[in-house]
Amino acid sequence: MASKVEGQSGASAPERVPMGTVIDTDIAARLDRLPWGRFHVLVIVALGITWVLDGLEVTLAGSLVGALRKAPMSFSEFDVGLAASSYLVGAVVGALGFGWLTDRIGRKKLFFITLALYLVATAASGLSWDIWSFCVFRFLTGAGIGGEYTAINSTIQELVPARVRGWTDLVINGSFWIGAALGAFLSIAVLTPEWVDPVYGWRIAFFVGGGIGLVILFLRNWIPESPRWLATHGYTAEADRVVSGIEKRFTDEGITLPPVDPAKRMKVKTRSHTPLSEVANAMLVTSRTQTFVGLALMIAQAFFYNALFFTYALVLERFYGVPGDKVGWYLLPFALGSFMGPLLLGRLFDTVGRRPMIAFTYGISAVLLAVAGYLFKIEVFGPVGQTAVWMVVFFFASAAASSAYLTVAETFPLEIRALAIAAFYAIGTGIGGVSGPLLFGALVESGSRDWVLFGYLIGAALMAVASVVGWIWGTAAEGRSLEDVSKPLAAA
Repeated sequence: MASKVEGQSGASAPERVPMGTVIDTDIAARLDRLPWGRFHVLVIVALGITWVLDGLEVTLAGSLVGALRKAPMSFSEFDVGLAASSYLVGAVVGALGFGWLTDRIGRKKLFFITLALYLVATAASGLSWDIWSFCVFRFLTGAGIGGEYTAINSTIQELVPARVRGWTDLVINGSFWIGAALGAFLSIAVLTPEWVDPVYGWRIAFFVGGGIGLVILFLRNWIPESPRWLATHGYTAEADRVVSGIEKRFTDEGITLPPVDPAKRMKVKTRSHTPLSEVANAMLVTSRTQTFVGLALMIAQAFFYNALFFTYALVLERFYGVPGDKVGWYLLPFALGSFMGPLLLGRLFDTVGRRPMIAFTYGISAVLLAVAGYLFKIEVFGPVGQTAVWMVVFFFASAAASSAYLTVAETFPLEIRALAIAAFYAIGTGIGGVSGPLLFGALVESGSRDWVLFGYLIGAALMAVASVVGWIWGTAAEGRSLEDVSKPLAAA
């Protein structure tokens, strides 16, 4: 048995040991010594598909703008921004509520609760009859996705070996753009009048999104609960069983696992939950530098991404005369560039290091956004050329945004990891994400390229500040175990 209860050597551990019992465990060391294998690929697929869903949702909402502005919905530009912000407000509320539950009842249970909420609310969006019903359903859809963020990001950190944690996290978060590409394809199909009646096309798109969520429910069945969470909450036998099952996947393939370093064993006092007062003390006192860094990164990337992407279709229609049913063709290359960024740059976060790569990706994104905004203002390019410029910008910005989630997830203790992710996501999205679409919706509606450039420069300034913060106060977490980066609160 790899985990034992102090004072009970040689005895069989009960299903759940009494709370407050000190256990001696090597669960974390056993997970970190694993080679990269099929198990980790399956984790990427099953968990990364959450971001595929989010990308699908966001792109559909953006691509369907043209259809929603026509009868019977007849949305204005402000209505479009309001709907986008409703989705983001829901994501904030869902992240906080479900993040708190994730740390208390486990990662796996929340997989199913949040995904079920998502698929029901997405399908319901296709039944909307006015702006207010649409906003309510978008709010609920966002709540489901926000809850997914907390459960998924914490699980990624706790199942993947330390040496590849950066690349894996960036790729999974970057898979948002695979969903964006799928959303663009789907919008093209349902908004082509020769194929689908425009009155029903946008509704069908949301029904399809809900159907995809239903399929994913079945894909999640094989993902285990986080062994680190199980051990901390007293389920020592179950934690050992889960890790042994993962190890068996490798030995069955003929792989000989290296011995576990005895020095990496850890004593932990089991607990049923972490009081909010302890959470506040960890985030505001003992880890206040990490809190400052996390806020800077999350707010900057939330404003940058949500402001630009949620209103991209509006820019194409208003300033370039691109019909709503053609917007998807421009979003496809946009999404491709955004996915390739985390995929190709992600390994550098594990080799070059977290701090230099965060500073670089945020800084270059700020410079490129300012340049792209200026080119937009002086009308150098048409819609195709401007889209090519955005591809370059978001190649780096996508890696930067993904690194914000990586930073928050790995620099806070296990006991508050999900809630920390939720808190930073909520604050970042609440300040940067919710305000961004509303602001840009109004700026685009003004019809002034100068005002839109002003919005771009705000985003560039936020990214530049985050770059400096990440370089000076960021944590060099590459290659280090989570317990080394941030000592568990329950460590005895």
